Amino acid sequence: MSDFPSSRFQRGSIIAKTGLKVGANYAGYHLKKVLGSRTEADKKALHTQNATEIFKEFSKLRGTALKLAQTLSLDSGVLPEEFVDVMAQAQYKVPPINRVLVRTIIKRELGAYPEKLFAQFTPDAVAAASIGQVHRATLHDGREVAIKIQYPNVRETIDSDLSIAKSVFKRIVDHPSTDAYFAEVRDKLLEETDYLNEGRQMEAYAGLFNSEKFVTPRWIPEFSTPRVLTMTFVDGRHLDAFLAENPSQEERNHFGQLMWDFFHAQIDNNYTVYADAHPGNFLFTHDGRLGILDFGCIKQSPPDFFNNYIRLFDVHMRDDAYGMREVYQNLEMIDPNPTDTAFEERFYAFCRGFGNHFLSPYTQETFDFGDPSYERIIGEYAREATKFTEPRGSRHFIYVSRLHVGLYRMLMKLGAVVATPEAKETLEGYIAKISSEGLELAET
Repeated sequence: MSDFPSSRFQRGSIIAKTGLKVGANYAGYHLKKVLGSRTEADKKALHTQNATEIFKEFSKLRGTALKLAQTLSLDSGVLPEEFVDVMAQAQYKVPPINRVLVRTIIKRELGAYPEKLFAQFTPDAVAAASIGQVHRATLHDGREVAIKIQYPNVRETIDSDLSIAKSVFKRIVDHPSTDAYFAEVRDKLLEETDYLNEGRQMEAYAGLFNSEKFVTPRWIPEFSTPRVLTMTFVDGRHLDAFLAENPSQEERNHFGQLMWDFFHAQIDNNYTVYADAHPGNFLFTHDGRLGILDFGCIKQSPPDFFNNYIRLFDVHMRDDAYGMREVYQNLEMIDPNPTDTAFEERFYAFCRGFGNHFLSPYTQETFDFGDPSYERIIGEYAREATKFTEPRGSRHFIYVSRLHVGLYRMLMKLGAVVATPEAKETLEGYIAKISSEGLELAET
């Protein structure tokens, strides 16, 4: 088997082997538990062992498989925390490809080896994630740059990986919406593996956000192709490295506020949001700005969906029971004509409760995301959600909510206290705007 298995059979074999090994580990644990020879510490160690095994095998596959692992790292409450911690490595700590292959890819894509193209080139990757890895270099004009190199076969294996994933998913839940969800994922993965598209999106966000608060890379088209992306280098440290410095609460609050502000600055942005909010894509710079990286996953929603999503804030803040039901129906979360009315009402009550808790930061002038009770209740709702096995919601939720959930998870890990009045004004202003314009919100 090659270093980069590309056939459905090869990739399916790795996934199946990993599943069998993890299953055997858990079976052995439960047997010994019955015999009374296992402790809670043993259970935690087993979770870490199995998560590490999955990450190791998925690292061989890269691409779509690691993207799924990355999604698991955003989970809060459903998976054991040991899984979340290990899978978070998929964000920027994937084992890199070797130097020879890096040189080969650059030669094929840019027409010459890196030592000829650049004044300096660092052969070892400074970061490696699910789709590509990043190297530092210096252009002959003196500019410091970052070069993202896409792993071989990533784009070519999207369909086979998603086909495997969909077949597994349908064994668990066979629902008419499944095909739409997987089509949404496929579309975004194809976009993420087109580095020229990412370069254009990078420039759009640079024009909107480069300021005294935020810094983004700038695209360098002459050294970019669909599989190699060159951009100006942004210096800073990721969340874990920042926390390892034992920052003051004031410093935590400062960067947490910038994250919060970045999210809300996108509300009136032509229904478009940065949809890849995880720690690997943000830097805390030494001059106090928030660095924003990786613009491959930008989601532009249909206006009806986006406006209804923002209306959730309004109906929850006003405790408008009629409006909530209408918006949740518009977002395809609840069925206006259910076959099981009692079940539908239970799910609607869950949506109302979770929505109220999720939006509770807006009910205060400042909110402490470091409050452990807030994270605990979020986890309880996440676990309760697993009881409703039928897929719910528009396909557009997949990436829009990813920004919202990712933001909250980073703020909780940061333990930041954020001021909310400006964000509330932004939301209220947008809701007033769409109401005054008479935009149709009845269908998604």
